[in-house]
Amino acid sequence: MDPAKQPTRPTCAVSLDALGTLVRLHPPWELLGPELGVATDERLVAAVRAEMDYYREHCHVARDESSLGELRERCAEVLSRGLNREVDVDTMMRSIRFRAYPDAAPALAELRERGLGLICVSNWDCSLPDVLRRCGLADALDVVVTSASAGARKPDPAIFASALALAGCEADELVHVGDTPEEDVVGARAAGARALLLDRDGGGDIASLSEIAGRLDSMGA
Repeated sequence: MDPAKQPTRPTCAVSLDALGTLVRLHPPWELLGPELGVATDERLVAAVRAEMDYYREHCHVARDESSLGELRERCAEVLSRGLNREVDVDTMMRSIRFRAYPDAAPALAELRERGLGLICVSNWDCSLPDVLRRCGLADALDVVVTSASAGARKPDPAIFASALALAGCEADELVHVGDTPEEDVVGARAAGARALLLDRDGGGDIASLSEIAGRLDSMGA
């Protein structure tokens, strides 16, 4: 039989990215500016974005409370240099607030009703389970796999291998949902899983998490 025509195995689990998929970040500069008594201008936005870029490149090293604290200290130093004034970790952290997208909890509940395993797979530090709990999503997920816990960052397929091992699924039984083509789609497919690109502005495979169940049906999954 042509491998391309082999029947698709039933989906065992759905994995989902965190930031931009399950949760969104309130723009930190909108909270940091008033606290520092500075204008929310281009310099402040650029400084915050530089800190965010540094975090994204290094979040996988924060595997425990000690290394997380060290990472946050370095992030605060990046922010401080960008503003040419000292910003301590506590002040920086107060400006970082997440909340769940409105479609997240209902979509997870619908997938749970189908008997699917639910996994969060994200480039994040060890604090992600706490973030998801504060956003009200932790109880809806079976497993949370971060780049810090897996020792690999998307698109490295190793992070998906960790998720599959914890979920007890084969790669072709997993469908991954995320908002980043380079990390989520490329990474999932490299691991042998299927992928759905979420673009809330249109242009992806789905525009809302509420569409996942329907897409699974159309995929024969």
